Amino acid sequence: MKKLLLATTACVMTAGLIHAEEIKLGTQLAFTGPLESMAPDIAAGAEAAMKEVSDSGLLLGGATVTAVRGDTTCIDAAAAVSAAERLISEGVRAMVGGQCSGETIATLERVAMPNGVLMISPSATSPALSDIQDNGLFFRTAPSDARQGEVMAQIARDKGIESAAVTYTNNDYGKGLADSFAAAFQEVGGTVTITAAHDDGKADYSAEVAALAAAGGDVLVVVGYVDQGGSGVTRAALDTGSFEKFIFPDGMIGDLLVQRFGSEIDGSIGINPAAEGEGRDRYNELGRAAGFEPEGAYSAEAYDAAALILLAMQAAGSSDPAVFKDKVMDVANAPGEQILPGELAKGLELLAAGQDIDYVGASSVELVEPGESAGTFRESTITDGKLETVGFH
Repeated sequence: MKKLLLATTACVMTAGLIHAEEIKLGTQLAFTGPLESMAPDIAAGAEAAMKEVSDSGLLLGGATVTAVRGDTTCIDAAAAVSAAERLISEGVRAMVGGQCSGETIATLERVAMPNGVLMISPSATSPALSDIQDNGLFFRTAPSDARQGEVMAQIARDKGIESAAVTYTNNDYGKGLADSFAAAFQEVGGTVTITAAHDDGKADYSAEVAALAAAGGDVLVVVGYVDQGGSGVTRAALDTGSFEKFIFPDGMIGDLLVQRFGSEIDGSIGINPAAEGEGRDRYNELGRAAGFEPEGAYSAEAYDAAALILLAMQAAGSSDPAVFKDKVMDVANAPGEQILPGELAKGLELLAAGQDIDYVGASSVELVEPGESAGTFRESTITDGKLETVGFH
């Protein structure tokens, strides 16, 4: 009898091991291209959440989580689609990404929806994504640029800025944010002297800067990429003395900005999505312990994107996107016990017990319809060649 019980127990344990699921999640990010300097910290944030959940052994009865990376390049929709198709062929159930708005739209429409795969982007901010047909498969932990433009405009007016020239990278992200800022700035009494596109990858931006300088303005708003044309326009503007002060939104915020320009841009303003509070503090500690820079742009949002995917699976009792997509909003918002970075095991336990959670995470997650972050923004100023946080909005 004892031998029979031991044999039965061994069979049960073996069956459990056999049926423990390997869940593959894609990190669909711009590892090359104009924002490649940001991608490593974004990926590290997402993969930290995956590891935390996998190590807990609590997801769906002991499932493991494996990250599979895809390179979107940010600017090449065909490359992003090809990368996503490879991820699908390798069996990913959901993707953290894309990173940039245009390639995110292409991946969603051409790959994710046809294959029923869920996406949560940590950084695609185009207002066009608020209204896109997504079959309930797309969410984002970053706020829309419609909100970022309003925050930029209000900060500018609060600082006494009366007129602004605007240059933007010639894509969905650039045009969407430039239009949002221009409309909001005019609504609060500011004057936009010119709104002009620039292309990435050029060696010389003197013609673009000449047009901006001719229009004039108290500041130049650079809606671009720090690895690409945004920096090129800024350099040309500084070298010609056309502008001394700048407003830099999220695509320009990072260590590379101050590495390239240092004290030359002292007094300029930086804006990017970021939160403060205990959740952010815990995430910063977690990231530094893991060996990456947690304060990098959109790293916290990526941790939250991966966490939401996995917690939604637990809430649904399934890794099938057709099932767990309906739980994302539930785990992201009240009611329920609040879950912070480093507490994903606690969240999994509560959900397994049939209890509600309110995932706060690293970026103070609060998802509003149609499944995007309500948004908190960090205001920075460049002082003595360094980015210094001066407030949150």
